[in-house]
Amino acid sequence: MRRRLIQSTLAVVLVVIAVFGVSLVIVETRTITASAQERVESEAVRLASIVDSRILAAEKITPELLGDQFGGDQYAVIRIPDRAPIEVGDKPGGDVIEATRTGEEGETVTVQEPRSAVTREVARTLLIIGAVALLAVIAAVLLAVRQANRLASPLTDLAETAERLGSGDPRPRHRRYGVPELDRVADVLDASAERIGRMLTAERRLAADASHQLRTPLTALSMRLEEITLTDDPDTVKEEATIALAQVERLTDVVQRLLTNSRDPRTGSAVTFDIDEVIQQQLAEWRPAYRSAGRAIVSSGKRHLHAVGTPGAVAQVLAALIENSLMHGGGTVALRTRVTGNQAVIEVTDEGPGVPADLGARIFERAISGRNSTGIGLAVARDLAEADGGRLEMLQATPPVFGLFLSRTPVRKDSGEERGTVR
Repeated sequence: MRRRLIQSTLAVVLVVIAVFGVSLVIVETRTITASAQERVESEAVRLASIVDSRILAAEKITPELLGDQFGGDQYAVIRIPDRAPIEVGDKPGGDVIEATRTGEEGETVTVQEPRSAVTREVARTLLIIGAVALLAVIAAVLLAVRQANRLASPLTDLAETAERLGSGDPRPRHRRYGVPELDRVADVLDASAERIGRMLTAERRLAADASHQLRTPLTALSMRLEEITLTDDPDTVKEEATIALAQVERLTDVVQRLLTNSRDPRTGSAVTFDIDEVIQQQLAEWRPAYRSAGRAIVSSGKRHLHAVGTPGAVAQVLAALIENSLMHGGGTVALRTRVTGNQAVIEVTDEGPGVPADLGARIFERAISGRNSTGIGLAVARDLAEADGGRLEMLQATPPVFGLFLSRTPVRKDSGEERGTVR
């Protein structure tokens, strides 16, 4: 591209020089020739005037006298009637420019000038025009190279940016080049890079959320299947198989919710549900894991609370909190339900050391973890709660208390009946 730009610019300049240069040479040649002819004619008129004045004054006319008033490369012949011709200067050879004038006394004055003088003057003019043309060509080449670099370098840079986007590096470069068209292309590439970056981030986030949300039901399902393999009691096998099927349904619900949220996070399936059912489901799922760890999980608080939301999403939030207590907490884990205003609150607490002071409110940020864990469990739980119309907060750091706030639907049984601790 650089070569083509330079060649095209140089071609244009050469055409302009050829058109105007040839015209200028023709004009200057004619002007110089006409000027030489006028000069010779003017000299002939001047000599004729001098000879006339000498004849009228009866003065002697000699070559020496006229030579004092005549010089250069010119040659003159004065022919006076009844006298010998008078020659002034050296007679030029070759082609000459000539002018003849007749005086008032009948004399004839002929002035000649060698055409070589005109040729030399034309040559000097051509040399000047050629030098100017050469300077114009050099300047045109330099400007063409500069302009080619100005256009080609941004195009090369934009090609590298597009190649980076194709290779999976979506970082925008935010470079501008001072050329509106190229800057427009750069704007489009940067906008595309930002969109691709957001898409890749969303894909990675979906993959991380999916792996974290699917791990809990898969772990619970694995424990149920292990229970089935370790017992020969048909009733126990039937009970565990029923629970395993419930786990499969919950796993299907998790997958469906992930797919739905990945397409349109605003799409929801809020219904009125019984909070007790979700809590009992979580107690049944996590009790074997806590039993294996020598710990207990219990529930207490107000019974028969109904909330508006997605039971599957609420179950996932509680599962994330219960799993977090299992991994990082200690002692008994308690799920308590209460009412505040028009909201139902599910609190999850344990007897562990609590959240470190250096984490504080950052506990809900992604990749923030006090121990060796993924650091996305609580972040995913908060996102699920907010997407479902609720909110998840840390009410107390030591001992740790997390509260899930849901919009409450009042029913007749919400009159204040409390439930005791259920193990």
